[in-house]
Amino acid sequence: MDIKNRFLRYVSIDTESDEENENQIPSTNGQWTLANILVAELKELGVRDVCTDEFGTVYAHIPATTGYEKCMAFGFIAHMDTVKPGKNIKPQVISNYDGKDILLTNGTVIKSERYPELPELIGREMIVTDGTTILGADDKAGITAIMGMCELLTERELQHGKICIAFTPDEETGKGVGKFALEKFGADYAVTVDGGAEYAVEYENFNAASVKIQIQGVPSHPGSAKGVMVNAVKVAYELHSMLPEKEAPEFTEQKEGFYHLMFVEGSMSQAKAEYIIREHDKDKYKQKKAFIEQVVQQLNEKYGEGTVNLILEDSYQNMAEIIKLHPDLLSNIENAIRNTGMEPEYFPIRGGTDGCRLTFMGLPCPNLGAGAYGFHGTQEHCTVEGMEKSAQVLLELVNIYAGILKN
Repeated sequence: MDIKNRFLRYVSIDTESDEENENQIPSTNGQWTLANILVAELKELGVRDVCTDEFGTVYAHIPATTGYEKCMAFGFIAHMDTVKPGKNIKPQVISNYDGKDILLTNGTVIKSERYPELPELIGREMIVTDGTTILGADDKAGITAIMGMCELLTERELQHGKICIAFTPDEETGKGVGKFALEKFGADYAVTVDGGAEYAVEYENFNAASVKIQIQGVPSHPGSAKGVMVNAVKVAYELHSMLPEKEAPEFTEQKEGFYHLMFVEGSMSQAKAEYIIREHDKDKYKQKKAFIEQVVQQLNEKYGEGTVNLILEDSYQNMAEIIKLHPDLLSNIENAIRNTGMEPEYFPIRGGTDGCRLTFMGLPCPNLGAGAYGFHGTQEHCTVEGMEKSAQVLLELVNIYAGILKN
């Protein structure tokens, strides 16, 4: 199982997704390139039922071995796209990592005080960036682990139920999973492999909303502006100042929610801003949405109706309320992790996965780790051993579900 070279091959392919390309899935051609490579590699591993659909999703099925046709079908999902900057990734491999701070090629440093997992990784083969791009382990570490599981399954000729595999586009933009064909996928249960430590289990995620603010100013010559001018940029900053200062990503952790300013630009005449709202607790989530609506109303009362326009849309929900109805699924995941010599650990997701949406579409789908850390940043890192362990956990899930019949 050549996990390292497989991973390095995948991250060499530019699969940045493009939020601006809203009318096309996948939003970038690089995702098609990776999809076609994965189809070819799955076929090389002996997987015959494999294809891509018109939206770039790769679907593959490994039929149940003889006598195991009535077992539950289990699925494995990872996404192909990355965030920016994800072009021209130049991974650096560190053999026998010593647990100390890591100096990257561009002079920046991965500090052990910021990444508490680093002491756990001593002695491993670490893969980092050159400091100018992301690594792409989100989620090519997950893809690598799933492909590694397929390779192990082929080598060991194990008995199993139906295995369902999917590699999805545009997870980072939230668009790809909306086109996911559940019936075509055909799993009773599934996991996304899109998390951190290889022993991690995640099923509590944020409720999420997107916020778009458009502000119409009233421009005027500064010499005669009194009582006339409404400076759109200043209104945008006033709106931001009305949000709770400490309810931002840089001041919160675990299940604490936030307002996050993603983008702002403008002039005296017009301005626009984009936020995301995140909150684990459903009632607090509703309160956060109501609060920003109240802020917009107050500004319109102050500057005139129509000055501030708000577009507020739900993105995804906390899948915990559904996953908790399937305790056997979590128990089986725990046993799979223990069977590889690790102890499972639960983490709240400070974000979302394709599994959040899929769970509410009818496919219970918690998230597992792939041995990667520091997602969405230039200090992203992973280990070869972590991905290997992740592949072994997935294989253990195959073994466990080979003994569970459909209801």
